[in-house]
Amino acid sequence: MLRNQIRPALVVTLVLMLITGVAYPAVVTAIAQLVFPRQANGSLINRTNGAVIGSSLIGQSFARPEYFHPRPSAAGNGYDDTLSGGTNKGPTDRKLADTLIAQAVDSAVKNDGATRGHIPSDLVTSSGSGLDPHISPASADLQVARVARVRGASIAAIRALVHQHTEPRQFGILGEGRVNVLLLNMALDSAFRMASHN
Repeated sequence: MLRNQIRPALVVTLVLMLITGVAYPAVVTAIAQLVFPRQANGSLINRTNGAVIGSSLIGQSFARPEYFHPRPSAAGNGYDDTLSGGTNKGPTDRKLADTLIAQAVDSAVKNDGATRGHIPSDLVTSSGSGLDPHISPASADLQVARVARVRGASIAAIRALVHQHTEPRQFGILGEGRVNVLLLNMALDSAFRMASHN
């Protein structure tokens, strides 16, 4: 009696393993490579010489004054994708202030002339994943004067570049406008030579 039940159980297990562990992933991977090859391979960004410098989906650290700075990473000193995670605190959570990264607040005040209590929240808190490559247009605008000063460019020219790299709400209704920091900083390097290195 038990033998009669073991054989069908093993066959069903093997068939399901082949369908869900081999066939389904193979079909999904093939469709993704055909329809969305760039996204399926990580939305990688290459330099003109072909070297990969990052992904448009994962933030990178920029600390030098001539660059726009991203929001803090939940992974600590870098955007390590193996340490992704967030706090899940919303604007009505009384403990949201506990997630503010004091060093980021101090940096915005010192380097960008921000006023405490009036700093865009995305510059002083990590995102839900901790790896968000975007900042809000308000966060980018706060940094324009610093970037323009260090690069020896006009504020209007830097602000225009930020505007060119501001992505609207998805489908016109989802989320908020956003600026991809890596793409913006690449455009900065292409458009403006450094006046001096600090």
